[in-house]
Amino acid sequence: IGREGRNVRALEAATGIDLIIDDTPECITISCFNPVRREIARLAIGRLVADGRIHPTRIEEVVEKCEKEVDQSCKDAGEQAVFDLGLHRVHPEIVQRLGSLKFRSSYAQNLLAHSIEVGFLAGFMAEELGLGAKQARRAGLLHDIGKAIDHESEGPHALVGAEFLRKHGESPRVCQAVAAHHGETPQKALLDHIVDAANLLSAQRPGARREQLASYVKRLSDIEELAHSFDVVDKVYAIQAGREIRVIVYNTRVTDEKSV
Repeated sequence: IGREGRNVRALEAATGIDLIIDDTPECITISCFNPVRREIARLAIGRLVADGRIHPTRIEEVVEKCEKEVDQSCKDAGEQAVFDLGLHRVHPEIVQRLGSLKFRSSYAQNLLAHSIEVGFLAGFMAEELGLGAKQARRAGLLHDIGKAIDHESEGPHALVGAEFLRKHGESPRVCQAVAAHHGETPQKALLDHIVDAANLLSAQRPGARREQLASYVKRLSDIEELAHSFDVVDKVYAIQAGREIRVIVYNTRVTDEKSV
C-alpha cells in the first residue's frame, strides 16, 4: 500500500482504475468501466507483486510496459479476426478497436468471439441469398465496434459504431447495417436485416451466454408455475430456454374460445 497509501494512489493515477481493498483476505478488487484499463491494471499488479519492488516510479514503469503489451495484444487479435474472415483494407484504428473487444463481454459472451461468429453467419446468409458475402462478413464483424467506444461517446453503441466506421472510410452500406442492427435507424437494405438476424442467432443460440444453473432452473420453474396457476391447465413445458412454453389444457373444462 505504501506510506499513507501512496502506492495505491500512484497505481490508480497511472491506470485510471479504482483499487478496492476491503476485509477479504488475499484479495483486492480492480474497478473500472474500461475493460482495457482493467486488464492493464491486472497485469501490472501481478508483476509488481511478483517483483516485490513497489514504489511510485516502479509502478509507472511497469504500467507503461503493460500498456504497450495490451495494445499489441488488441492489435494482434483484431488482425487475426480480419484475416480469419478474409477481409482487406480495414483501417488500422478499426482493427485496434475491434481487437479491444476481446476484453469485453456481454452476458458472459466474449464480444470479439461474438463479432467473428456474426461475421461468418452474415456471410453464409448473404451467399444463400445471392448477395456479396464479403460485405456481409465485414458488416457482421464490425457490428458491435461501438461497444469499444461507447464509454467515450454518448448514444447507443450501434450509432456510435456506425459514426466511427464512417470517419475511418468504411462504405455507406456497412455503416448503415451497423447503425440499424438494433433498430435505432430504420432498416433499408437486405444487408441490414442479415446483420440483425446473424446478431440474434449468435446471442441466442443455446450455450452462447452463460447463466448460473440455479437461477436458470428457477426461472423455468417460475414460468411453468405461472401457467399452472390456471385451473384448466393440465401440463406445461417451458422450452427454448423459457422463450416458448407448451401448454396442454383439460379439453372437458375449456372451449376453443376460452383457450386463447
